[in-house]
Amino acid sequence: MIVHGKIFRLNHLDGFIAEKAGEKQGLITFQIGDNEMEITSLNSFVENRGIGTSLVHRAIDLARNKLIRRIKLTTTNSNINALRFWQKREFHLFQIYPGAVEAARKQKPGIPLTDNNGIPIRDEIELEMVL
Repeated sequence: MIVHGKIFRLNHLDGFIAEKAGEKQGLITFQIGDNEMEITSLNSFVENRGIGTSLVHRAIDLARNKLIRRIKLTTTNSNINALRFWQKREFHLFQIYPGAVEAARKQKPGIPLTDNNGIPIRDEIELEMVL
């Protein structure tokens, strides 16, 4: 994953896995540093069951226990579902990086030009929660 020009290798990051009856239901990965947590991925393999929300709450609890003051994450302008999800969980829009995805395509040419709904994928949007 590339965010703000930085490459994240998700399999090398900390995170939590949600399981039910031994079957993986979801995953959240993050990086901690400089008194903040950066959520790098959130995947729910079964939608609308609270799995993503549970994983986010677990990450927030960890951040609070470590006295971290800020949690941030980045998505793109086209990811309407993610923008809805995060704002419903008290994350606020913090900064927009116009054209950042075009720069990321230079490092990862496989990033599509549009999403499945035909929305051009152009900008990165950073959201935050201050604890």
